[in-house]
Amino acid sequence: MARLNGFTKKQLTEVFSSMVMARELDLKMLILLKQGKGFFHMGCSGHEASQVAAAFTLKQGKDWSYPYYRDGAFTLALGVTTRQHLLSFLARADDPASGGRQMPMHYGNKNLRIVSQSSATGTQYLQAVGCALSRKLEKTKEIVYVSSGEGTTSQGDFHEALNWAGREKAPVIFHIQDNEYAISTHRSEQTAGSVYSLVSGYENLSKYQVDGTDFFETHLAFKQAVERAKRGKGPSVIVSNVVRLMPHSSSDDQRKYRSEKALKKDLKRDPILLFKQICIEKDIFSDSDAERIEAKIKKQIDNDTTWAEQQDHPAKETALKHVYSDEKVKLGSKLTKISDSIVMVDAINHALHEEMERNDRMVIYGQDIADPKGGVFTATKGLSSKFGKGRVFNSQLAESSIIGTAVGMAVTGYKPVVEIQFGDYIWTAMMQIRNEVSVMRYRSNNDWNSSMVIRVPVGGYIHGALCHSQSIDGYFIHMPGIYIAYPSNARDAKGLLKMACRMNDPVIFMEHKGLYRQPYAATEEPGKNYLLPFGKAHYITKGDNLTLICWGAMVQKSIEAIHQIGKDENIVEIIDIRTLNPIDYKTIGDSISKTGKVLVVYEDNITNGPGAELCSVIAEKYFEFLDGPVKRVASKDSPVPYNWFLEENILVQVNDISEAINNLLEY
Repeated sequence: MARLNGFTKKQLTEVFSSMVMARELDLKMLILLKQGKGFFHMGCSGHEASQVAAAFTLKQGKDWSYPYYRDGAFTLALGVTTRQHLLSFLARADDPASGGRQMPMHYGNKNLRIVSQSSATGTQYLQAVGCALSRKLEKTKEIVYVSSGEGTTSQGDFHEALNWAGREKAPVIFHIQDNEYAISTHRSEQTAGSVYSLVSGYENLSKYQVDGTDFFETHLAFKQAVERAKRGKGPSVIVSNVVRLMPHSSSDDQRKYRSEKALKKDLKRDPILLFKQICIEKDIFSDSDAERIEAKIKKQIDNDTTWAEQQDHPAKETALKHVYSDEKVKLGSKLTKISDSIVMVDAINHALHEEMERNDRMVIYGQDIADPKGGVFTATKGLSSKFGKGRVFNSQLAESSIIGTAVGMAVTGYKPVVEIQFGDYIWTAMMQIRNEVSVMRYRSNNDWNSSMVIRVPVGGYIHGALCHSQSIDGYFIHMPGIYIAYPSNARDAKGLLKMACRMNDPVIFMEHKGLYRQPYAATEEPGKNYLLPFGKAHYITKGDNLTLICWGAMVQKSIEAIHQIGKDENIVEIIDIRTLNPIDYKTIGDSISKTGKVLVVYEDNITNGPGAELCSVIAEKYFEFLDGPVKRVASKDSPVPYNWFLEENILVQVNDISEAINNLLEY
């Protein structure tokens, strides 16, 4: 049997076919685009050898893949069919990547464990590491593949991922396909030296630099990296030097920034021509054999294109499907008291203990959360001692890493409950939260999800100044795909957190730092089966003349305001909405239909804060019941300063609420 570098004739023919199929598919899609049947294309032409080499070392449907938009040949070689590619390109209903929801070349395939990909290049690195960490926890031999171009290595997420993967010896292979250009920007304008030299300082990281146009050289590197990962030796970076034979995308013209000479030079390194030449020289197949293979593939793609064009578009009514899970969590028992009094931070701690006992696939991590510290507020104290540092552990001091790895763990069936130490520091994780966490279910057409809990201490009144006192409500309430809880007391905190740990969607769980140990936020402690549903508001007081809507720290301040003005308790009806997504508009509407007047009190900035949305909805839905203007009391449009006199001037005070109540009652 004819062999070359350990490969049989059959295997080499398959390699050649995969590369040709990718090339011809690129060309066909460009034709469809010119015909107005598609809108966008990003080709893999020039990258085929390195991608097919990578795919040939992975176990189909067993190992995990996080490709990037140029990985067409990789996905084909891994098992995605030309028909499936065309369904994605034409955005048809049966597109396996997203059901027509994403742009083409945003790969995903549940059966092949190709995890849904977004346009935010670089986010996939940390997700791949999270996925690899979960594989390590389960002691599998599964490998995680993640790829990008060289330009994406400028992203901080890349280096955070290398650091974490190296620290944990995670079984992940980073494939950097270096074609020298990030869109139009040359590598020399982005990287201090080469990508290969850039990754030199990380422990437990093996690195390879290969000619990515040479299938055999690249395959050998991947084979070694896979074997190394399976032995528990840690991650590898493989830098494949390739050529980009097409523009960055269909909206690009590389002739504007590349010379004709350079383009012709790249054509001489066409990996398909080089591979074919070697196979012909070594009598693996003849030139005429190659021509027959190419002709057969062209015919197949033509037939598959005709078929794909005839497939149905997604039904219009499905546009809003899968923003959230359709599965509902069963409620537990009614409230039963197991202790007379507990402060909020301890209620949170107990909820985490109970849910960790219940779910052995729940993991908790964040900065400083492990013992002996147990979190800067001690919310996680005792957890790592009880459940071990495999399930409760300190993360890197990097918020994007925390969220990104949690996405990777979640897609494998784990339930990450992670802590962002202060709401003021969540911003470095925003790319992961907005483009990955919130849309994973939607963009994959319900194939993948990012079910996790993100615990975030928030709020002021603690003299924390600009980086420890801000409110973040307004940034997240208009982010579809994420639920938001914001309790005002210990009982609700425990019930809502336990519910969040069992939900099938991501939850941002906001905990007001100023309430953690306040006696007025302490309550009786509910039992372990107490689950508080999201979207169910709570009446703090009943009244007939004014509806006051609030949450978090504003609940107590609103109570104090009523006491301050000396009004009868039956005058003002205080509603604690408890969750910002969803909001219980039914309870709000029922109250307004009785009182006719509304005051919304919130800690966030007054302009475009969550209260502004509440006021807008109330004016729109309940106008007929109103007997006065819809009013707001909120913090001023300023960062929260350190000096307590300045802080008081910015944040909502009891007097502000009292004055607003009196004004509305007199209206």
